[in-house]
Amino acid sequence: MTKQLFAFLCILFFSLNSFAQKEVRITGTILEQETLQPLEYATVAFFSKKENRMVTGGITDQKGNFNIPVSAGVYDVSVEFIGFGTKTIANKSLNKDTNLGKIFLSEDAESLGEVQIIAERTTVEIKLDKKIYNVGKDLTVRGGTVSDVLDNVPSVAVDVEGNVSLRGQENVRILINGKPSGLVGLNSTDALRQLPAESIEKVEVITSPSARYDSEGTAGILNIILRRSKLQGLNGAITANAGYNPSAGISGNINYRTGNVNIFNTTAYNYREVPGNSYTNTTYKDSGTSIEETKDYDRIRKGFNTNLGVEWYINDSASLTTSIFYSDNNNESNTTNNLLQYDINNALTSSSSRFDPELEDDKTIQYAANFTKNFKTSGHKLTFDFQYEDSTEDENSLVEVNDILSEKVGTLEDQERILLQGDYVLPIGENAQFELGYRGNFNNLTTDYVVEFLDDTNTFYVDNSLSNVLNYKEYINAFYTQYGSKHGKFSYLLGLRMENTRITIDQPSSGDFSKKDYTGLFPTVNLNYELSDAESLTLGYSRRLRRPRSRFINPFPSRSSVSSVFQGNPDLDPSYSGTFDLGYINRFGKVTLNTSAYYQHATDVFNFVSFDTGETVDVDGEQVSVIQRTPINLASEDRYGFEFTLMYKPTRKFNTSANFNVFKSKTEGVDPNGDDLGNENTSWYARLNTKYTLPADIEWQTSMNYSGPTQDAQNKREGVFSANVAFSKDLFNEKASIAFNVSDVFNSRKRIMDTNTDTFYSTSEFQWRERSFNLSFTYRFNQPKKKDRGTRSNGGDEEFEG
Repeated sequence: MTKQLFAFLCILFFSLNSFAQKEVRITGTILEQETLQPLEYATVAFFSKKENRMVTGGITDQKGNFNIPVSAGVYDVSVEFIGFGTKTIANKSLNKDTNLGKIFLSEDAESLGEVQIIAERTTVEIKLDKKIYNVGKDLTVRGGTVSDVLDNVPSVAVDVEGNVSLRGQENVRILINGKPSGLVGLNSTDALRQLPAESIEKVEVITSPSARYDSEGTAGILNIILRRSKLQGLNGAITANAGYNPSAGISGNINYRTGNVNIFNTTAYNYREVPGNSYTNTTYKDSGTSIEETKDYDRIRKGFNTNLGVEWYINDSASLTTSIFYSDNNNESNTTNNLLQYDINNALTSSSSRFDPELEDDKTIQYAANFTKNFKTSGHKLTFDFQYEDSTEDENSLVEVNDILSEKVGTLEDQERILLQGDYVLPIGENAQFELGYRGNFNNLTTDYVVEFLDDTNTFYVDNSLSNVLNYKEYINAFYTQYGSKHGKFSYLLGLRMENTRITIDQPSSGDFSKKDYTGLFPTVNLNYELSDAESLTLGYSRRLRRPRSRFINPFPSRSSVSSVFQGNPDLDPSYSGTFDLGYINRFGKVTLNTSAYYQHATDVFNFVSFDTGETVDVDGEQVSVIQRTPINLASEDRYGFEFTLMYKPTRKFNTSANFNVFKSKTEGVDPNGDDLGNENTSWYARLNTKYTLPADIEWQTSMNYSGPTQDAQNKREGVFSANVAFSKDLFNEKASIAFNVSDVFNSRKRIMDTNTDTFYSTSEFQWRERSFNLSFTYRFNQPKKKDRGTRSNGGDEEFEG
């Protein structure tokens, strides 16, 4: 740990103290051609002729003037303003302070969306292997978290427990800036609820991943891109929020770019109280007795995280970026569990209460470095990445049964992850590209689970039948290559990835030791045919896998209550799948239609089964049966689905979007006892998002979501409806904004489920978070908000607000 910190500080010190090239000042004035009025917030970008990339840029003031420091050299100078045509001054030699004079721009609606600086609108960009959703001005997530943002992205849903699914499937690979990250942490669900929404620039939805990406994630990949300003000088934004159920937070991003050095930082602190509740009623078929269990959750989430980095342009063709991320989250969860037992005549026979106050302390530190070398040909580059991460998650609770202290439970997790990656991209001619690379992920996780009970002498003793230590190692080495080309209206991207996975499971407490070693080939195919400038067809195929997590294979039981246990399965094998995706996009007038039909066949799929263990526990003098839940491999699963997204913007003041996904799954397999778990299920998901500008330029946004009912061999879940509403107003000449939103307006985000097995029947209801209100205030300095001046009717960048 000390060596990695020392190495990182050396890199950081070297970056900050590097010698800058000769710097000159470039000035000028941007005016509108017809009215000769100055254009405030027009952008001026400088593209290096040596490497064909933007190296710096800036914006104009209220009088249309700009004053930008630039390293001496030869540039293409590009001048842009939303809704106006771009003007380029080519091959301009800038070796001394230069005034470019007056530059005139003419209005041109076709140019909307090309500007690269920070914008408040939301767009979707369709690419060969992904859809990119720029988060922009989504009012319903102001002051919220990354989890809230994802729940507003088409094709993505976040259920009441925080689990993320893509087109109805939960095995989603979540990346940060294209790589596994400490920002996701040991528990991705909790981590996504801690990160502020304002830290996100865009989300890439990758349903047919190319060979460049990990093969993990049978549903696909969500790649979260964090904000980093490209503006020259000092700029940033700060957001403060407060709400009820009691919550408060502050987050900010700051960026300083000068010469060949860029320093960036994002920092946030938040406090949230998250009350929740659950109810379960279980009836045992043989005896006719039943148990009624209620839980009240009082949670407090406190979290601090910061990401500091330095980007150094070593010369015109090479750059080094180093960063350090740190998070410290302290969670408190007080769970009150009341259990009532009834006989066959529904008469109360016993009752007990269980109070479980849990304290959780999560810490993560991650060091990252990226080196990029650009060659003379545009797009020809070599990159290297290194990440080192250390995460700890400590949970401790003192359990009271009937107001008497009786149990201690502790879970201590320590994870160390190292990532090594190298990528090489070689353009071939004007329309082809070859790529190859390597990625190594090395994960070491230790879980120490201790359960202690109070004996008759008021002394705690360790229960060795429940306590255990799990040492889990997962080493993945992957090589990939891919080739893409375009011939007229037809383009393709073909790839092949090879991954070797080595897993070691060591349990010193029981003496169990096992290894798994498997290698797989993962081909990818992505095809695109442009029927016209506004209409195209895509076809994708990818082979993916799902690896069992350490919790899924830990054979020692962990308890959510005295009568309900979860136990892992060390014999769990990875699940493989192959997915075909046929897409169609059409842009006509003010409407954009994006549809896809997909089919997936998976083998050895995971399924969670519940059964009566035959064991009992004493509850207030009565024996209560213990229900166990465990994952198993089923034989196969076939999934069929159809999805469409419709975007419509008739006026500047009104726009709406709708996303609909219907899917059917067919599962075949048996449980360890030979019982048939085959099942067919059809479900659907719908989202409607509408934004309207009220008088006084108050923006009103409403989003509604519905997840249809689902079922498997044992469980049947009811549909879930939720709605969010928000209002926003710009202040201080658009330098600030104030927003008010209500999450889950009708307090309806609840999971209602029935479970039916050969030995018992249960019905349950769970609500992770109750309705909440939030008020946020954002102030921007030298980081302007852009006005929406029109819409594009061609290209791959479509208007899609919210």
